[in-house]
Amino acid sequence: MYYYKSDYILTMKDIVREGHPLLAKKTTEVPIPIVEKDKETLISMMNYVKNSQDPELAKKHGLRPGVGLSANQVGLDKRMFVTYFTDFDDKLHEYHVVNPKIISHSVSMTYLPEGEGCLSVDRPVEGYVPRYEKIKVKAFDLNGKEISLRLKGYASIVFQHEIDHLNGIMFYDHINKENPFKLPENVEIKSLY
Repeated sequence: MYYYKSDYILTMKDIVREGHPLLAKKTTEVPIPIVEKDKETLISMMNYVKNSQDPELAKKHGLRPGVGLSANQVGLDKRMFVTYFTDFDDKLHEYHVVNPKIISHSVSMTYLPEGEGCLSVDRPVEGYVPRYEKIKVKAFDLNGKEISLRLKGYASIVFQHEIDHLNGIMFYDHINKENPFKLPENVEIKSLY
């Protein structure tokens, strides 16, 4: 499928799973200005994330809850993703992100103590996923306007997870192979909470 209409209700059957070739390759840049079909796809993806966080709708449509979703996770070779979550300081991060680039990051790192999960991974994966504590991202929004975001903590982790998807990297690729709970040495790293 080339795109999803904005009123199309994405469900788990639309999510590609680990092992799919699209999840292992770098995705293709989206032409700017953004065409209507890409906007519609982003709206449909955002609706999935919002619906997945609504217990009633999640149960009705059999959705696994998520805070972000990248285009290649729904079978499209496009550099774009959506996020919808509230950070620990109660800031809402609702973004339609197109052609993101991390332009700078902190030296210090962080990780989620419980590890990370992914809508494309149907099994529990134990281990710490080291991420930069702070990042600065340049991207385009739904209207093709250039945006610059400074993100820290949980927001930084979510964005790095989604940008990794667009680069063909899965979260578990960052986990230490010999010891999943071993953290990188010679770097300041602390648990997010």
